[in-house]
Amino acid sequence: MRPILATINLEALRHNLKVAAACAPQSRIMAVVKANGYGHGVLNVAKALKEADGFAVLNIEEAISLRQNGWRRAILLLEGVFDADELELASQHAISLVVHNTFQLELLEKAALKQPVSVFAKLNTGMNRLGFAPAEYRKTVERLVASPNVGEVTLMTHFATADEPLGIEKPYQIFQNATNDMPYPVSMANSAAILRYPHTHADWVRPGIMLYGASPVAGTPASTFQLRPVMSLRSHVIAVQHVKVGESVGYGCTFTAARDSRVAVVACGYADGYPRHAPNGTPIHIAGEATQTVGRVSMDMLFADITDIPQANVGSPVELWGEQNPVDSVAEAAGTVGYELLCALAPRVPMQVIG
Repeated sequence: MRPILATINLEALRHNLKVAAACAPQSRIMAVVKANGYGHGVLNVAKALKEADGFAVLNIEEAISLRQNGWRRAILLLEGVFDADELELASQHAISLVVHNTFQLELLEKAALKQPVSVFAKLNTGMNRLGFAPAEYRKTVERLVASPNVGEVTLMTHFATADEPLGIEKPYQIFQNATNDMPYPVSMANSAAILRYPHTHADWVRPGIMLYGASPVAGTPASTFQLRPVMSLRSHVIAVQHVKVGESVGYGCTFTAARDSRVAVVACGYADGYPRHAPNGTPIHIAGEATQTVGRVSMDMLFADITDIPQANVGSPVELWGEQNPVDSVAEAAGTVGYELLCALAPRVPMQVIG
């Protein structure tokens, strides 16, 4: 069997949930488990997040699966529903909805639901992705409250720069002005805001990437926030090449040896979810030692320099990311974010759940 394996540590996931809860002790926690639990397996992570007050997912199928597997607390559809049939299913399974446009609002007003649904009315505070404009928000909330198809209403926004130096004060003030005197629960804080801006915590917080042990703040290690990695992607060395000065490895000859080198060939490539664009110098651990990749990542294999790791040989263990080699370090080298790497793990990679 090919030696690549992703290990999912549920104990680390539970620990990270406790970190979120400790940061926002007065708030309810809506754990974000979309994108198949950020690549970790939504039912896997659901087992470890039983203390959360709710789960946030992207589509109705994920929500119904969670209900069928015993989850009885709140479930929120982050993009809401897309047609009347999905609205009926949401009502049937007691699934809460984000409402972010007039089409969804009118669906609710025209429906004849047997059970009302709870809604999170989304305000666009400057991200310009989803949500009602501030000028129309109060009237929208009034229409939702008046609808017999609507149960509890929560006021919601999403911050575009909670993880950036720009911060959240401008959108936060827009939200405060638009919702002034509205007597409804509030949800604003994503992972970065949970960790950086306590005044945004309100009634519901929505931790996502922090639960999985990656940092929501670029340039700040997850360990700074006492977060532990949940996924470890590991493999083995399957060949060793002795590369002389001036020789190259891999497609395109993107690495040329400046010294006589030992180069490990590792069973992991972009078909496994490792980023093809990861450059020479991307961090990797082999035989317990830190080193770096060389050459272009191919579909099933990549290369790493083991010249200074004499004990490394065929069969030596490799950590692509995990406890020794943070996923954020790999992502930073590849010019992306930890979210992308975790979510991109390929279905062909076997997954082992521990803890």
